[in-house]
This record gives sequence, structure tokens and C-alpha cells, in this order.
Amino acid sequence: MTYEEWEQEVPQVIKSDPVWQFYAYRKALFLYDLAWEDCGNLIGDPRGRAVAEQLIRSSGSVCANIEEGYGRGYGKDRNYFLRISVGSARETRGWYYRGRQLLSPTVLDHRLNLLSEIIALLITELRQQRQRH
Repeated sequence: MTYEEWEQEVPQVIKSDPVWQFYAYRKALFLYDLAWEDCGNLIGDPRGRAVAEQLIRSSGSVCANIEEGYGRGYGKDRNYFLRISVGSARETRGWYYRGRQLLSPTVLDHRLNLLSEIIALLITELRQQRQRH
């Protein structure tokens, strides 16, 4: 599924929330849905179970911390949660790499690039926030 196809399926109640305007959030939600599918494939191999458990937790943490941060408005609290989200995205990228033997090269490349994009978006937002304050 492409990002554009995925976005068409997102319920309006999610899209109407102000956090939806943050592109990194949309990409993080997309990543989680992809990770959900990927974990279904990983869990079929006993060696992939531990990777799948960590992958679903860390990928969920990326969007959850963005949500938490946006729920706190602007300032130090929001930036704290965005920094946590960056850490979770890096962790997720590491879990994808560790599970690479059970993923196709195309899937692995897509997920690693998507995570690098999310990390860059989050870091850019944090830098912009620092410049504003």
C-alpha cells in the first residue's frame, strides 16, 4: 500500500485533529500500519518473534509520543515528547535492520528510508521550535 492509498483510508475524525497537520505524525501513523503488517510476517519465524514484539512497541511509540507532545501545546513539554519520538524512530529503524533476514530487501529499504524521513522531520521541527524560543 502506498502512503497516498493509506491516507485515503484514515478516518476523518483522525484527520480533523490538529496533530494531523504535522507531516511527521502522518508518516509515523503510516509506519505503524506497515509495521503491524510486517510483524505478522516476522512472528511466523521463532527468531522473528522477539523482533516483532520490539518493533510494534517502538513504532507505536513514535506516533504516541507525537500525540502526547501535541496534547501539551507548545514549549518544553511538547519538545520533550518529540525528542522521545526521535529516539523511538531510531530504535524502530534498528529493529527493522535486525529483522532484515526475515524481510524482503524492498520492504527493508522502504521502511529504513521512511524512518529516516520521519527522523529528519522531527529533528527539523525541534530545531525550528528552538529558533522560535
